Order: sequence, then structure tokens, then C-alpha cells
Amino acid sequence: MNLYVGNLPYSMGQEELQEMFSEFGAVESARIITDRESGRSKGFGFVDMNDESEAKKAIEALNNKEINERKMVVNEARPREERPRRSGGFNRDRSYSRDY
Repeated sequence: MNLYVGNLPYSMGQEELQEMFSEFGAVESARIITDRESGRSKGFGFVDMNDESEAKKAIEALNNKEINERKMVVNEARPREERPRRSGGFNRDRSYSRDY
């Protein structure tokens, strides 16, 4: 089960996130989403847990839990929506093109 974890402290790392959820069961992966340019945390992430009952226990225990004066939001992640590709600007071959 893929879980969305929001309103995280910006100082939290992926290892801390994984440790927090591993108290409730096996964590397949934990990732903090970061800004492409600065590399800083955006304050949310995703945790994958194989066992649905363990994931639901984690949701119950951690949703609205306060960490560093921030109440976390934990729920089942929604499927990622496809975003339209940007047009215009530089192509891969570095030539400039625009859609007219």
C-alpha cells in the first residue's frame, strides 16, 4: 500500500521517515520529495508498505501526530495523474522551437 505523508518537518530525512513507519511493519521504501533546483525537502513524501493491515495501523497511529510542532497528514496515496508535457523551449537537440 502506498501512503502519502504530508506536513513533514523540512529537516526530516528518508531514514527517519522509514524508521517511523517500520514500527508498524515492513517498509518497502520511504522517500521525501525534494525541490529539483535546491534539493530541499518539500515537506511531504511517500511510504510503501506491503502489508495492508500494517499500513492501516500506521495511518491510524501517525495521522495528525505532531512532530516539531507540525501535525502530519498520513493517508492512502492517490494514483499519480498524468500531466501534459510542456511545449516550447529547448528540445533535446538544444534547438529552439515554439508551438505556433
